[in-house]
Amino acid sequence: MTEWFVEQRERLFIFSHNFPFILFLSAAALKNNLPNEILTDVPSSDVQAWTSADAQALYYVDAWGQPYFSVNELGNMGIKPVYKSNVCMDLHKLVEELRDKENLSFPVVIRFMDLLRSRVIELNEAFRAAIQEAGYKNVYQGVYPIKVNQMHEVVEEILEAGHPYNFGLECGSKSELIATLPYLEKDGMLLICNGYKDATMLHLMLTFQKIGKKVLPVVEKYSEFKLILQIADTLKIQPQFGIRVRLSSTGIGQWATSSGDQSKFGVTISELLDIVEALKERQQEEALKLVHFHLGSQISDIKFLKNAIKETARVYAKLHQQGMKGVEYMDVGGGLGVNYEAGTIDPLNGINYGFEEYVNCVVYGIMEVCDYENVPHPIIVSESGRAITAHHSVLVTEAIGSTQRPELNPEFELYPTDHDVLKELWKTLQTLRATPTLRLNQLLEVYHDTLELRQQSDTLFTFGYLDLEQKAQTERLYWTICKEINDRVHAAKSEWLPQELDDLDDHLVDQYLCDFSLFQSMLDYWSIDQRFPIMPIHRLNEEPTRRATLVDLTCDSDGKIRNFICPDYDKHFLEVHPLREPTPYYLGFFLMGAYQDILGDTHNLFGRVNEVHVYADEEEPNDYFVEKVIRGATVEEMLATVQYFPNQLHKRMQTLLQDKVAQGLLRPKKAKELLDLYAGFFKDYSYFSSHNV
Repeated sequence: MTEWFVEQRERLFIFSHNFPFILFLSAAALKNNLPNEILTDVPSSDVQAWTSADAQALYYVDAWGQPYFSVNELGNMGIKPVYKSNVCMDLHKLVEELRDKENLSFPVVIRFMDLLRSRVIELNEAFRAAIQEAGYKNVYQGVYPIKVNQMHEVVEEILEAGHPYNFGLECGSKSELIATLPYLEKDGMLLICNGYKDATMLHLMLTFQKIGKKVLPVVEKYSEFKLILQIADTLKIQPQFGIRVRLSSTGIGQWATSSGDQSKFGVTISELLDIVEALKERQQEEALKLVHFHLGSQISDIKFLKNAIKETARVYAKLHQQGMKGVEYMDVGGGLGVNYEAGTIDPLNGINYGFEEYVNCVVYGIMEVCDYENVPHPIIVSESGRAITAHHSVLVTEAIGSTQRPELNPEFELYPTDHDVLKELWKTLQTLRATPTLRLNQLLEVYHDTLELRQQSDTLFTFGYLDLEQKAQTERLYWTICKEINDRVHAAKSEWLPQELDDLDDHLVDQYLCDFSLFQSMLDYWSIDQRFPIMPIHRLNEEPTRRATLVDLTCDSDGKIRNFICPDYDKHFLEVHPLREPTPYYLGFFLMGAYQDILGDTHNLFGRVNEVHVYADEEEPNDYFVEKVIRGATVEEMLATVQYFPNQLHKRMQTLLQDKVAQGLLRPKKAKELLDLYAGFFKDYSYFSSHNV
């Protein structure tokens, strides 16, 4: 510790000890004695009032939420779900209605169904505009890959919105095939069938071709091609199929191996030539209908897509020149990204392009190659599932408690009998408060001394030289000093910080206990570190004064969120407001509509959450109405998944209680009441709730 700081601390301790009614030296008086290395004046306390605009900037809403999400004048999250409409719903008012009128417990998934329609319309209209502007001589015909979200309400809403555009579906398994086939109401709709397919699946697909449906199996391996020919011969039809090409071009990030040499799917160029020769020998050149590639989900950088478009368009053109005149579709796969992140290009969370640039890249890239090779422009197909579904779903949960670092009671008094280590910590805190303009290196030295004192207190307690009460006081002093150092560090706004001071934020943040399971509702965060926009949905016209990580209800140490969106990808806390019991405090998890509904597991037997479907309606109060409420999984339903059933458990519990009655430990009436209480839990929501016992 610097000699100057030691001297000031000793002077302060002697002064306050002799005159206990004066706790601190005047900052102004002490400042006159500061040496030259001390920082300048304390920042002014003249701070402007916090506004909704400040909250919108703090949580980067413009980066991930425009044009659908914003903070309204009441300080609540607003949602504009309807394409080219200014109707704006208040999310907090909706949540209060769900709690009070629908009697729903949290967590709740809220699906804004109009947002699904908006995204489908935007995608199709963007392709129409680009095709018209470019003079492209064919059309766009998209498909929705249901693996992204197989909920039938989601699929039906997408198909209804896509009906004017002949929008189709994509499946990748036997179950998905069975789910999608009945939706091919129009003969012109496409059903693209990716993934590995057995003989029964291919037989069903080709049978539907026989009745006039455009069901196109996409060949992933050469062996699949041979199987298609065998089944087609049995059915006495000429098959129609597509081919997924294994490109030299690769993607970027988590899903880069979906393409290139390491891909598990797709035929090589040499295998493609073998297929062409086999079709020529059979005089079935018209059988090959579609050329497909897929770079992987969430393409973050548009340049990778440009390379793949040109390579695949060249393959399409060469197939035409090889006599494969039946090829009429070029499927650019999925990968149209969603900007989960706050203005950074990140392989999981950020993208450097928008709808318009993506569409122009596809249309102009294909047209350029086709015109050069003098072949017809293909029908463009894309499988943009994430971009269509992500925005429509919001998970709302309640923060039901918080854990904070202990801080010193303002009425704390030091007693002569207190241990020296406690006295040293107290002197350090007093001197720190009396010297508000220390440099960063001096703050670091104070932190080192404080850390050493805490380690001494731990050792003293271990060997019995410090009682429990004094150990608790040293903890409070330690964390109070750390907090005040951290506040100084933030006020300095330095571009560089010593690592230990930079890490203080991580040590000091609160933990907010939230009523949800990370493994059920946000599995991608746990499994691949994909971050989602998270923020309070109300009190946003009030400055958040706490920093917190979020922990879930599970007993797993991984059940926490400590990585939050920010431009530099290094934010380990969320700005939140102090909890005010009994008023609920709600957090919204946004862009949750892609994959999370399907990927969720049942860790700790937490099941599917309550779900509501909401539509915009200017004729209704607050511009919306709740169309459907789907109750979440009960305890009974979750137990059944692991073969526990109410009758068996009830019987076991009854036997257990009867034994206690026989032993005289329970009265029969009390045993009956306890059995009824136990049985009542089977119908409970599997998440946190209050019981009146």
